[in-house]
Amino acid sequence: MNDSNRKLAGGAAVTTTPQGRPSWLTLSRAIAVTAAAALLIGIVIGPIIADNHAEGVATGNVPEHVINVSGTGIVSDAPDTADVSLGVSVTRTTAKEARTAAGTEMQSVVASIKKNGVAEKDIVTTNVSLSPVYSYSGSTRRLTGYQFSNTVKVTVRNLDDVPAVIDDAVTAGATAVNGISFRIDDPTAQQNKARELAMADARARADTLARVAGVKIKGVAAISETVSSYVPVYDYAAADAVKEASTPIQSGTTEIKIQVTVAYLIG
Repeated sequence: MNDSNRKLAGGAAVTTTPQGRPSWLTLSRAIAVTAAAALLIGIVIGPIIADNHAEGVATGNVPEHVINVSGTGIVSDAPDTADVSLGVSVTRTTAKEARTAAGTEMQSVVASIKKNGVAEKDIVTTNVSLSPVYSYSGSTRRLTGYQFSNTVKVTVRNLDDVPAVIDDAVTAGATAVNGISFRIDDPTAQQNKARELAMADARARADTLARVAGVKIKGVAAISETVSSYVPVYDYAAADAVKEASTPIQSGTTEIKIQVTVAYLIG
């Protein structure tokens, strides 16, 4: 029986048997053409893939196997500096009278602070405000005066002077003590120690994970850190400020905490 001929999409002839099936000769030719095309694609694409891999190695963009771990380092130390917030608040009939009276009171407060050894650069105004004062009778509101407030932050570098700074400021006219916070003025040494502890903690965790996984640590891919501090705060408002005895101040300890996240290369 004679084979019939058909055309492929690309124009190549396909010989089929009377039953409509491709002849073995046609199949062999088709397989040869497909193999040749695949070889050509490999010849063209292969160098491109190789070049891209080489470029990734050169730029450091080749994915690496890593272990991501976190570590914590905490260092506690005695603070050496206190920040005290002191304020004056005066109410008078007119805004001008309130401002003038508050100004006079604050001058006396600042003078008492300086007398206790605080440098002028360590006294900073943090708030000045003027607000109306009203009285209410039923639904009726009546303006009765104005309240002028002035607040300063005082940095005391000798903690032994803190009680005198507060007591003398109150005697001089301060009407508000808004709290005290303690800190280490230059925490560089404590932070560096906390970093060492955090990195040691992270490495110990990574070593354990690598040992269990049966791999070895080859280096470090990335490190990030977070720094935080616990600052003890003394609530002066809770103290009995009317007593003649000096105000007791407990500075406690300042805690410096550093957390690191480390990506260790493994192999």
